[in-house]
Amino acid sequence: MSDLETLSASVTALEESIATTNGGLDVFYLLFAGAMVFFMQAGFAMLCAGSIRAKNVKNIMLKNILDACGGAVGFWTIGYAFAYGGADSSKLTFIGNSDFVLANIHDGGSLIGWFFQFAFAATAATIVAGTVAERCKFEAYIAYSLMLTGFVYPVVVHSIWSSSGFLSAFTDDENKFLGSGMIDFAGSGVVHMTGGVTALFAAKILGPRIGRFYDADGNELPEPVSFPPHSVALQVLGTFILWVGWYGFNPGSTLGISPAGYADVAALCAVTTTLAAASGSVSAMMTDMIMTRKATGETMYDITMCMNGALSGLVGITAGCSVCEPWAAFVIGIIAGWVYIFFSSLLVKLKIDDAVDAIPVHFGNGMWGCIATGLFASPGLVANAYGTPNNGLFYGGANAGKLLGVEIVGILFIIGWVGVIMIPYFMLLNAMGLFRVDALEEEVGLDISHHKGAAYDMSGPSEDAKEKYEISTSQRKLVVPADDGEENA
Repeated sequence: MSDLETLSASVTALEESIATTNGGLDVFYLLFAGAMVFFMQAGFAMLCAGSIRAKNVKNIMLKNILDACGGAVGFWTIGYAFAYGGADSSKLTFIGNSDFVLANIHDGGSLIGWFFQFAFAATAATIVAGTVAERCKFEAYIAYSLMLTGFVYPVVVHSIWSSSGFLSAFTDDENKFLGSGMIDFAGSGVVHMTGGVTALFAAKILGPRIGRFYDADGNELPEPVSFPPHSVALQVLGTFILWVGWYGFNPGSTLGISPAGYADVAALCAVTTTLAAASGSVSAMMTDMIMTRKATGETMYDITMCMNGALSGLVGITAGCSVCEPWAAFVIGIIAGWVYIFFSSLLVKLKIDDAVDAIPVHFGNGMWGCIATGLFASPGLVANAYGTPNNGLFYGGANAGKLLGVEIVGILFIIGWVGVIMIPYFMLLNAMGLFRVDALEEEVGLDISHHKGAAYDMSGPSEDAKEKYEISTSQRKLVVPADDGEENA
């Protein structure tokens, strides 16, 4: 073998080794990011548990666990196939049609892709859990969780993220809607709006909790009754876990780290995610403080506004985290805090009961995140992340309005698709008596009526033990040393 052939063989071996290493690095990156997204289930569980009354904690925790289980089964059997099966960028399809139960998927890159996408699907389902807490039947929850992760959510994914989707930015140029395609990098619309609008329809059909807006006779109360959270500590813990998990949610949506430029996109996502969360938190809390002071003359700082404002900022930046400058992320977060306050107040006026305010956070700010992308997307960053010349309206240019138009169409599509499927589905469950628990069961709490007892053991010592302790205490004598060395009893 000549020196040239030897050199060529060495270069080929080196290239194969680098490709193998890069492939392994990308698998590890998605494994790590997907695990962080999955860990958000713990955040949702803590936030939901802390936000509701103690008598329903077991119920909501069990539903959060089964979200992960149902999401895994639903997305494995049919969900992934409907979302990505048979994707072909040269033609548009409404739904995927292959790779059911991952039958033809064996390589590590594709398998880890399923894992990452499963974590997203489970997140979409979990959003609904908190909204309908304290009055939804367990059977109904399992039924709509499977429907959402197995069919409704995958169609949204296919339309926006698959290379065959009619709104996708990943199709061939001639197939891109309005020449652009929808930019929703990590799912303000795909994940959060889908879960949020499902929660909205569920809450409206299910009805409010007993005593929230109406008295026992069905008469409207002068003022809505607020049910205080049973553990603010759990709420704060859940909020921080979700915030941490978002660093897998947004940067991880590069779906790899080894290709040139991907690390820059992931780093930008981490920065914009942080700034939007911070500004959203402060915006919601300070705005609520000003409104409260104007109404009552007192200065009060609401920790719920602080927490949900942070989550609103996180949802609001999720669509555009890879294409917005840091200053734009800061502005998006500020407006996200206002969007949360507006939608939260609107729900109360409409007498729609959301036990954890998931609808304002995920639906309201899911919409805002898509619109914000159509306004703030930087042309240079869009070119870097998507390889297209489109940009937000505020940057001007021939294509400026197109991206915003696509984002609005995407919002309308998600609302329409979810409504067409889930409204009749929820109405059917309700008509069959499978949706809402009995009034007495709701009053006593779902933990006792459905889960063999309360979540917290509040029992004290027995009366016999307390009596013995009191007798023992009364017989004790305090011995104090005297100055002369003698002891006084």
